[in-house]
Amino acid sequence: MKNIQISEELFFALVKYHLLEMDDVLPEIKKGLQEKFEAMVKRELYTKYKTAPTEEEREKARQEYLEKVGMHRSFRW
Repeated sequence: MKNIQISEELFFALVKYHLLEMDDVLPEIKKGLQEKFEAMVKRELYTKYKTAPTEEEREKARQEYLEKVGMHRSFRW
């Protein structure tokens, strides 16, 4: 299982929520976790693009990555 790093800000928000039972940090936690998840998905797609065994798989992964990062089709090569 891989380790995942989170920001210190997100860590303290999680501590406040779970240990101090402060519910007002919940939106901050949701936002931070969503951003981290999106970054992980993008990184996975990029890695897949760089390590795909065939040219077809590499191009498919590249297109998925570009879609995920929001690059407009007219700017792609």
